[in-house]
Amino acid sequence: MPNVKEKMTEVIQSHSNDASYEEIIRKLAFDLMIERGLQDSRSGRVISDEDMRQQILSWRESQSPTPC
Repeated sequence: MPNVKEKMTEVIQSHSNDASYEEIIRKLAFDLMIERGLQDSRSGRVISDEDMRQQILSWRESQSPTPC
């Protein structure tokens, strides 16, 4: 697996010369999120689909404005 500097160089080189900072940063962030998710999965730090559904529903409920 490439080290951080190698990975960043790889991502930068894969973009066109007119790529924006935002495009490159977005790709680096996306790749980091994917790698963290894979590490979590390999380590057994996962939850069931149903548990995730319940968490999302509770987040939505907590974000709903309360009626007057």
